[in-house]
Amino acid sequence: MQWIRTRSGRRRLSGIAALTGIALIATGCAAGASGGADGGSGADGEQTITFIPKQLNNPYTDVVLGGGEDGAKAAGFAESQVVGPLDASASSQVSFINAETQAGTNVIVIAANDPDAVCPSLEEARSGGAKIVAFDSDTNPDCRDLFISQVVAKDVALIQVELMAEQIGGSGEIAILSATANATNQNEWIKYIEEELDSNPDYADITLVAKVYGDDDDTKSFQEAQGLLQAHPNLKGIISPTTVGIAATARYLSTSEYKGKVALTGLGLPNEMRPFVKDGTVTEFALWDPAQLGYVAAFAGKALADGDITGAEGDTFEAGDLGEREVGADGVVIVGPPTVFNAENIDDYDF
Repeated sequence: MQWIRTRSGRRRLSGIAALTGIALIATGCAAGASGGADGGSGADGEQTITFIPKQLNNPYTDVVLGGGEDGAKAAGFAESQVVGPLDASASSQVSFINAETQAGTNVIVIAANDPDAVCPSLEEARSGGAKIVAFDSDTNPDCRDLFISQVVAKDVALIQVELMAEQIGGSGEIAILSATANATNQNEWIKYIEEELDSNPDYADITLVAKVYGDDDDTKSFQEAQGLLQAHPNLKGIISPTTVGIAATARYLSTSEYKGKVALTGLGLPNEMRPFVKDGTVTEFALWDPAQLGYVAAFAGKALADGDITGAEGDTFEAGDLGEREVGADGVVIVGPPTVFNAENIDDYDF
């Protein structure tokens, strides 16, 4: 297991993440794109790529998509765009996939709200020649060519358990505030968190008493955090493995009687979490570089569309400034290890 826990030294994101503040909102089908049956070229041989996130207007997603747009340009796509739902329901992405299929889009990059609900539409897109790259939250592996994963899933779980254990002194009741109940990445992390709590003797005195879901909605996440503290008066900590959830929970704790008494950790954006670290609401949390996720996904899509790789284990492709990447088992490509953020280093990051 490897993660970055830097205590000093300045680090700012390069141009890959320079588009942090851009929310790329588009609706309907890809403009002016018409792909060939082999998925390798659009109109006049120019390739197109479309990103379909779990939902639009999500700060974490905006960073990922900014990296994706940078990657699409650097990889040589003639046209790139973002389409997607405003809610993160299981079937909300289907109409957008269908529109891209009709438009002949060469590469569809998707973060699935539900691993199976999107599969029939993705299969139809593949039959039409599109290459499918899942990122952030995987589809059923049968429905895509590659999955670009932030980090090794188990490592994400273990670092959150470790941070929580440190902050509550190794004992007490904790809860999890997740995103949607069907999100592949959330459920995999939660599975490993539960396994670690059950199997590691270091955590024998920690009890997971509740799992709730804020659906990556700020208001609902805030309310779920409030509900957890009301339902479990002895709660000592909350793990929120979602950037929306951890920020909403931090906001609730920061003005409540629980500030400084109930620990909060999970996965968050430094720019959103900075005030809560500064005021003592949050001690430490973790995340990877979200922009790199979109950036690598764009290059993976280009390699597939060009026929340089098929998505088989052992395939390699160049991901621009981030160098060579290798396809692992089940078509998974790992981007990089998570970083721990705290009062000592949070000002060194800008995303």
